[in-house]
Order: sequence, then C-alpha cells, then structure tokens
Amino acid sequence: MTTLTAPFDLQKVREDFPLLTTPFHGKPLHYLDSAVSGQMPKPVVERMAHYAQFEHTNVHRGVSTLSQEATDRYEEAREKVRRFLNAGSLKEIIWTRGTTESLNLVAQAWGRVNVLGGDEILLSAMEHHANIVPWQLLAQEKGATIKVLPITDQGEILLDAIEELVTERTKVLGLTHVSNVLGTVNPVKDIIARAKAKNPNLVAVIDGAQAVPHLRPDVQDLGADFYAFSGHKLSGPTGIGALYGKQALLEAMPPWHGGGNMILSVAWEKTTFIGLPGKFEAGTPPIAAAIGLGAALDYMEALGWEKVQAYEHALLEYATERLSALPGLRIIGTAPGKASVISFVLEGVHPHDAGSILDHEGIVVRAGHHCAQPLMKRMNVPATTRASFAYFNTTDDVDALVDAVKKTLEIFHG
Repeated sequence: MTTLTAPFDLQKVREDFPLLTTPFHGKPLHYLDSAVSGQMPKPVVERMAHYAQFEHTNVHRGVSTLSQEATDRYEEAREKVRRFLNAGSLKEIIWTRGTTESLNLVAQAWGRVNVLGGDEILLSAMEHHANIVPWQLLAQEKGATIKVLPITDQGEILLDAIEELVTERTKVLGLTHVSNVLGTVNPVKDIIARAKAKNPNLVAVIDGAQAVPHLRPDVQDLGADFYAFSGHKLSGPTGIGALYGKQALLEAMPPWHGGGNMILSVAWEKTTFIGLPGKFEAGTPPIAAAIGLGAALDYMEALGWEKVQAYEHALLEYATERLSALPGLRIIGTAPGKASVISFVLEGVHPHDAGSILDHEGIVVRAGHHCAQPLMKRMNVPATTRASFAYFNTTDDVDALVDAVKKTLEIFHG
C-alpha cells in the first residue's frame, strides 16, 4: 500500500494522541471523525491540567497575584486567536462557547437592531444548521426573507447567482468557509467582494468551524465582517470558541447576555457596560478552555499550517482515489477545491448501517445528515457516511476504511 511522507515528524505527532493506539472493539482504532471534533494532543491536555492544578482562580476580578497571572494567561490566549485570524485589535475577539453561540450572538445583537421587515438574508445551500436556524428565528421575528445561494451537483456555489440574489434589501450574507459535508472550500473573498459590489452595506457572516482545522483564515484579507469558529475543531477543548467582529460593528451592538464581568456600574436606575470585548462576555468565563485553545494554536503553529494543509490534501487525494474505485460507492461533494472531508453513500446501504459496521471494524466516522438537512435534500440523499482526515492520520487509516467499506458492501450484496 502507498505510504505518504509527512512534512513533519508524523510518528512523534501520533505519540501525542494516546487514543490512536487504544484498542477499539478488539481492533486497532482509526479515528476519521475530526470534522465533528478534533482530538486534543497531550501538550494541550497538559497545559489545561497545569492551569487547573497550579493557576486556577477567577480572572478580571482580583488584586491577588494569582488572579492577575490567570488574567494574563487568559488574555494571552485571546491574543493568540487575534494573531491566528489576523484581526486588527484584541477588541475584535469575543470569547463564546463555540461557533453556534457566536452566530447566535451576531443574529441577536446585530440582527435584531439592523434587520427590519422586508429585508433579506442570503445564505448558501450548504450551510450548517448553526448558520440557518438563528437567521430563521430572526427572520420570523422581524418579517425578513431568507434567500438561498444555489450550488452545483459537485458542491460549488454558483457565483453568477450572487448578482441576481443580492439586492438593496440584503442585510446579511451568511456563508460557510468550508462545508462540513462536502468539504468544499468556498472562495469566500471573491463571494464577499461580489456581494458587496452589489450592496456595500450588507454584513458578511462567515462560519469558519470547518475551515480552522485546515487553513489559517485572514479575516482582513477575506473582507469578513464577522468570523466564527470553535476550539474543539482544531485540537482544542470543547466549550470554547471565538467570534471576530469588526470593531465598529461590535461597538454599535448592544450586549446579548447580562450579568457580572461585563459592567462598569450597576444601579437600580441604569446599568453601564464596559467596552469591548468585555460587554459580550457576561459571567465567569471559560478560563481553562481558553488557555487550552491557546495551547492548541501553539501546537498547530509549531507544526506549520502550510505543512498541515499539504499533508491533509495528499491524504484526501489518496482516499478519494481508493474510495472512488469501489463499485457501489458514490462520493457526495466533488468540487476541485476541498478540505480533507469525504462524504459518501453506498448503493443499497443506509449510512447508519454503514457507520455501525465501520464502527465494529474500528473505524470512527460520522453517519447522518450532519446538521445540514437542506443540503441533504439538495443532493438528493437522506444522509451520508463521512470520513474526515487530520494531520495525525495515515494511509493505513485510509486503507482500513476501504477494507471496512468493502466488507460492508459484501454483507449487503454478497
């Protein structure tokens, strides 16, 4: 079988993930589900444990040395996110619980003020529910209309439709950077530029959850007004994410949650809020998780984003070639520009059955609609089986997947 040479020490990297050598149903484990949640390497786990054991206290609230040092570590993590996204200011980085909360924050704190009856919200046909449902709730409340950017059978946005669908009433362009189902890497910069050429006043809200494990976004270069992502997608912990927003937009937005830590003063008559980013961060923050996300960014930076992207692309090409050769297997999403995600269907086999058989063979994948039911309907499938590859995967993982798929087809077709 083919062996790919990684542009980093792959064996050393794999040693950072003890799960990868843990038996699973009595077989070797092949973790091919990083699109749902990336695994945390030992340095991230150890950094969070160190905080819990030796640095733990609250932040922004104490004069003690311990509290001040915890605050420094917490804000250093915010600075790492700022650098990662190339945001212009720390004030533009808001901590959230993840992409979903970030998108809801924008829909509620910006949308409720700026979207009016008769306005339009433009989303792509490949959006995750997290970038659909908040806008639906807002549209229902305000009397706005949702429009949908169509896609091709291969899973690419029809760019010419932007000219037709963007109007003077378009207030929001909601777009995933990378499809969690198709793997398509959307030309976000071009799409935003086309949309704003038609209506300079719309805001571009980008779901970056599936992009950040594979590439380093530059929000200024993209022209994004808001960019959301989750820590657990890029080898960090769950329960932490970030929202980038242009400073002028964030300053004009009212707070979304209310409570401690985001106020300047409280009286029965009136509450005065602190400035950015704190006015959107009510309550005790996810301190350990933020520090863990910062450690994950350090880990990825040390590997090298270009090296990660190149290796994952090579894995994707190898897996695509091997899976495409299997009779009865059809890949859903064949755009030329893809991240390392492959969704497929097997003739005469429900994806849930395929996922269960693969599970017993030690292959961890995802089966279902992947929180993208409108996309499933567009692609004329009820669900897919999805394999997603990360920088710690190998061609052995791909070969094990192919063998398990062959076994699945044999079970159903003899």
